[in-house]
Amino acid sequence: MSTGTTHVSVQRLVFDWPDGTRVFDGLDLAIGPGRTGLIGLNGSGKSTLLRLIAGELTPTAGTVRVAGEVGVLAQSVTLDTTQPVDRLLGIAEARAALHAIEAGDASEAHFAAVGDDWDVEGRTRAVLDQLGLSHIGLDTTVGRVSGGETVLLRLAALLLRRPDVLLLDEPTNNLDLRARERLYAAVAAWRGVLVVVSHDRELLERVDQIADPREGRVVRFGGPLSAYQEALAVEQEAAVRTARSAEADVRRQKRDLVEAHDKLAGRARAGRRAAETAGLPKIVAGARKRAAEVSAGKHRILHEERLAEARERLTEAEAAVRDDDEIRVDLPHTAVPNRRQVLTLRKLALRNGATAHLQVLGPERIGLIGPNGAGKTTLLNTIAGRLAPASGEAEVHVPLRYLPQRLDILDGGLSIARNVAALAPTAHPQRVRAQLARFLFRKELPDQRVDTLSGGERFRATLAALMLAEPAPQLLLLDEPTNNLDLASVRQLTSALASYRGALLVASHDLPFLRELGLTRWLALTEGEVTETAPGGADPGPAEAG
Repeated sequence: MSTGTTHVSVQRLVFDWPDGTRVFDGLDLAIGPGRTGLIGLNGSGKSTLLRLIAGELTPTAGTVRVAGEVGVLAQSVTLDTTQPVDRLLGIAEARAALHAIEAGDASEAHFAAVGDDWDVEGRTRAVLDQLGLSHIGLDTTVGRVSGGETVLLRLAALLLRRPDVLLLDEPTNNLDLRARERLYAAVAAWRGVLVVVSHDRELLERVDQIADPREGRVVRFGGPLSAYQEALAVEQEAAVRTARSAEADVRRQKRDLVEAHDKLAGRARAGRRAAETAGLPKIVAGARKRAAEVSAGKHRILHEERLAEARERLTEAEAAVRDDDEIRVDLPHTAVPNRRQVLTLRKLALRNGATAHLQVLGPERIGLIGPNGAGKTTLLNTIAGRLAPASGEAEVHVPLRYLPQRLDILDGGLSIARNVAALAPTAHPQRVRAQLARFLFRKELPDQRVDTLSGGERFRATLAALMLAEPAPQLLLLDEPTNNLDLASVRQLTSALASYRGALLVASHDLPFLRELGLTRWLALTEGEVTETAPGGADPGPAEAG
């Protein structure tokens, strides 16, 4: 990419946290016009890289250069909920000055505040309409706006600024389906430089290229996520074949080396016997022995060099194979017979006024969708017994486990193994470790304290604890389980749930994830009522505040 089209240039970047943890060590990256999706494992430094590009962090070494103004939509920002929307949008001063001029106050300060932006209100209304926020008044306080609408308002503020480089960090987290669609449309319409960190597969289908940070370098691919994953799958199949071939070559070279040692030893013995039988003078026998030893040494060195080269090829081949293991676990005790009663909601009224009348039979797999604030989390908490209903009844007929959005059910001061053992007290410690290995906690990892785990590891540990609990859960409730998970962790979750044989109720805005679960029913909680909805997750209706 030429410097004329490069808007972000990262050269030999080194970055360490104050505690000495190194995130980048000599990273090079150039980003030009277009939409770049920055993916990668949790902890690979994606959000840190955005903060370095934005100038919020200073490199330990190397350079980060950006051409033009940068706009950032961070994951979480603490806002003043008493401020009006126009101040959040950054147009309060220009708007107030414009109104003052229209009222007859022609002071120079007002004209300076307006500048050339005489259509500020019309331009703002157009952006708000684009994002589905036309119902929000500019004088409304931020505290009266829903969380999802606040994210879109922060995006609107950036669009109004028209930065040269737009950085988005997990922008769809906690957005409902309608809000996500509006954000997708805004990203698709962006014509400048855009870098988005996301695990949202539908959003990543709207980018022009994928950048995947791995082991200190960035792999780039021109095209959306699906095309990158297809290319990566082909590459990984070839890498696995190469690794197997290299492993076979190492075994072959080891055998050849042993055989060579045996042959040389046999020749040496034969040589000594021949010298003794022939009665050769010592000086002649010694010369022959030395010549044989030199020849044997060269032969041995040749085989050792071949083995070393084979091992080096194996190391390189193994490095090319990605370690994104899938969870493979057998959970027979979670099975629920067909038609067995699992859950009954009788004229259930939630604390927020929503109602539900529902019966779940056998191992049904149900997706629950609906706008933010409709009460999905409240419904799950009520079913799990964490909240009392306003009226009616939620009766669970089988063992139940609940995975809430906040992963707060494990004791952070205990190891993974001890947390699992606490929920499965009769399980033998070796069985606990064997099962944890299937959840990718191998060797010494089960002894690691929960409060030292990464976000993805903590999620996996919590999922393992719930699925391995006693009695085995035959109804599993999940609340937005893919929030803050990287793509590899989402694949691991999907493979674990494929092994689960009980009934499943999952609330999520992540439609690709829901579609991969093999759902048998789709429910929508909208307009205060739980109703059946179209398979595949059709948009359930207008979003609600809250």
